[in-house]
Amino acid sequence: MRVADIVDERLAKKLAENKVIGIDIGSRTGKAVLLGEGNIYTAQIGTGFDMQETANELLKQLFEQSGYNMKDIEYIVGTGYGRVSMNFPEVPKKIVSEISAHAMGVHFLDADVRTIIDIGGQDSKAIKVDPMTGKVVNFIMNDKCAAGTGRFLEKVATILGFTVDTIGEEALKSQKEVEISSQCVVFAESEIISLRASGETAQDIAAGVHYAAAQRVYTLVKRVELEPELQFSGGVANNVGMRHALEKVIGHPIKETKLNMIYAGCLGAAIYALKYLNMEEVAVDVLETGNDFDTEFIKEAVVEGQAEFIKENGRKKVGYVCSYTPPEMLNAAGVDHARLFKAGDTETVAAGEVMTKSVFCDLTKSCLGSFAMKNPIYDVLDKVYTFYTCASMRKVAESINDNFVSTEIYTLPRQTDRENSRQEFRKEMENFRLSLERLSGNTIEKEAIRQQIKLYNKVRAGIRKISELRKLPDPPIKGNEFLEITKAYFYLGPEKMIALLDEVYDRLSKVKTQGKRRIRLMMLGGVVADGDKRLLEIVENQIGARIVVEDHCTGLSPFYYDMDEEKDPVEALADGYLDQAPCARMSPIEKRVEFAAKLAEEYQVDGIIYGYMKFCPCYGITKNCFIQKFHEMGLPVLEMAIDYSKSDDGQIKTRVEAFIEVLLEVMADKEG
Repeated sequence: MRVADIVDERLAKKLAENKVIGIDIGSRTGKAVLLGEGNIYTAQIGTGFDMQETANELLKQLFEQSGYNMKDIEYIVGTGYGRVSMNFPEVPKKIVSEISAHAMGVHFLDADVRTIIDIGGQDSKAIKVDPMTGKVVNFIMNDKCAAGTGRFLEKVATILGFTVDTIGEEALKSQKEVEISSQCVVFAESEIISLRASGETAQDIAAGVHYAAAQRVYTLVKRVELEPELQFSGGVANNVGMRHALEKVIGHPIKETKLNMIYAGCLGAAIYALKYLNMEEVAVDVLETGNDFDTEFIKEAVVEGQAEFIKENGRKKVGYVCSYTPPEMLNAAGVDHARLFKAGDTETVAAGEVMTKSVFCDLTKSCLGSFAMKNPIYDVLDKVYTFYTCASMRKVAESINDNFVSTEIYTLPRQTDRENSRQEFRKEMENFRLSLERLSGNTIEKEAIRQQIKLYNKVRAGIRKISELRKLPDPPIKGNEFLEITKAYFYLGPEKMIALLDEVYDRLSKVKTQGKRRIRLMMLGGVVADGDKRLLEIVENQIGARIVVEDHCTGLSPFYYDMDEEKDPVEALADGYLDQAPCARMSPIEKRVEFAAKLAEEYQVDGIIYGYMKFCPCYGITKNCFIQKFHEMGLPVLEMAIDYSKSDDGQIKTRVEAFIEVLLEVMADKEG
C-alpha cells in the first residue's frame, strides 16, 4: 500500500522516506507497521508468552513483504502491553505509551478527529486529541476491571457459542437488546446462562452485551469531554457490533478510514519513530531517575521505634487512625502511641473484609485485617482513638471496639469556619484529655501539653525545612524518600524525630545533584499508607519524574502549620488541628481546594497526580472540585483510583507514562 493512499492527504507530505517500524504488542494481538520509501506494510499475530519472539515474528512478516532487512531499518518505536520487552541492539529504539501512539496514528489517518475510543484486550481508553498536532490533550483509562474490553467479549462469545470474530456480526442479527445488569466477566457468565435458560436468543443476548459494554465505555468518553469527530481504534475496532453499539449510545458516527484501525497504535509508533529519527521529540524513556538518597538510617530508626513500642514497659499503648488525633496530648499523658495506617497485603485485606463491606477501601480493610492477623503493633494496644472524618473508618473503629480493643470515637465538626464548631471541638479535645487521664492514670497538666506543642512545632519546622529543598530544580530527595521521613513521625517521639531530622538535613545538604530541572509533580488526595509506595516508585524510579510536594495526610500537609504556643494548650490543639491543612471531608471544600492550589504554586509543579483509594468517600466524591481548579491553573491532572493489589502495575505505568508525555508536550509548547 502507498502511504499517500492511506493517510490524510493534508499530512502525507510530513512523512519522510525513511525506513522505520512501529510495533504494538497488545495483551491479545501483536501488530506492526513499516514505513519506507512511500509505502506502508502491516503485520499481525497473536501475542505469545515471549514478547521478544512476538516482535521478531512481526518483523519477519514485514521483511518478507517489503524485501528489507534489519540493516535497512533506521528507527523502531515500541508501544502497547509488551513495549518494554522489545530489544533490538542494532537499531535505535524508544518506547511510547499506547495512548500517545493511538492518538498520533489516528491523527495521521484523519486530522479532523478529536476524540478516540481505544478498546483493547484488557483495557479501554478515551483519548482527546489536538487536531492540529495529534498530541494527547486528555485521556481516561478504565480501572483494571475487564468490563467493556476484548477479554469481556471473548468470554461472552464462548458462553454463547460464538467466536470473538463473529460475536459482533451475530449481535447485529438481533431483534432486541437484552438488558445485561452485570458487566463483570465473573458474574456475566451466570447471568447469560440464566437468560439463555429463560428463552432469550444468543443474538439478542450478544446485542445486550455490546450495548452494556458501550455504555461502560461512554462513561469514559464523557469524562474527557466528547468532541466530534469520533474514531474507534484498538483490537476491538473490527467488531461491527461494538461499533454499532457505540454509535447508538454516544449519538455520533464513527468515522471511516482506509486502514484497519487495529493498526492505529503501531502506525502512530512508526510516526513517532520518524520524529525521533529527526530529533523532533524527546521520548519518555530518556528521563533519568537520578541518584537515590540513602534512607536506610531512617528505616532503621523506624524499626527500632516500632520494637520499643511493642516491648512491655509498663506504659499504656495507644493506636490512632487519623491525623486529626493530636500526638501532643498522647505524649503529655505518658502513653506510647502509633498511627494505625499500614497497607496490608492481599491476605490482610481479605481478613479485614470478613468484618466489613467489600465497598470499603483497602486501608480500612487492612486496619481490621491487621488486628485479626495479630500484627505486633496492633496486638499490644490497650486503646484506639479516632477523630471522625471518614465514614468508613468510623465503622471500622466500631468494629475494632466490638472485636478487639476498646475504641473511642470523637466528633470532628465538618464546618471549620463557625465559632460553634470550634467550641464543640474544644469540648471534644477536653474529653479526649480526660479519657487519656483515665487510661494512663496520670494527670495531664496544661504545662505538659504546652511543652509537647513546642516540641512538635520543632518537628514540623524540621520537616518543612527538608521539604524546602525540594523547591530546587533537581531536588536531592525524592517524594518516595520524603515519605520515609513523615512515616517516622508516626512511630517516633518528638525528641528522636528532631535529632533524626537534623541528620537528614545535614546529609541532604551534601548531596550533589545533576542540576537539571526535572518534571515536577504534586501528589494530592487520600492517605498514602505505610507500605503503599508502588505509585511513587513507578513515577520516580521507573519513569524519572519527581514528586516534589504532597497534599495528603501522610505527606507535607499535616506539617505545614504550627500550633499556637501561647494560648490555652487544649484550645490551641483544638483550633490548630481544625485549622491545619484540611481533609476533603471538611467544609467549606473551597478552603481545601485553595490550599492545594497554594502548594502547587509554591512548589512550581508541572502537573498533579490525584490519587485516592478506590471507594474513598472523601476524595472520590470531591475530586472534580480539585481537578477543575487545577485545569483553571493550566495544570494537567492524572486521576488514579488505587488499591493494595499488585495486578495493575502495568496499567498504572502506562497511565503515568502517557501523563508524562502530555506534560513534556505542554512544556515544549510553552518553551516554543
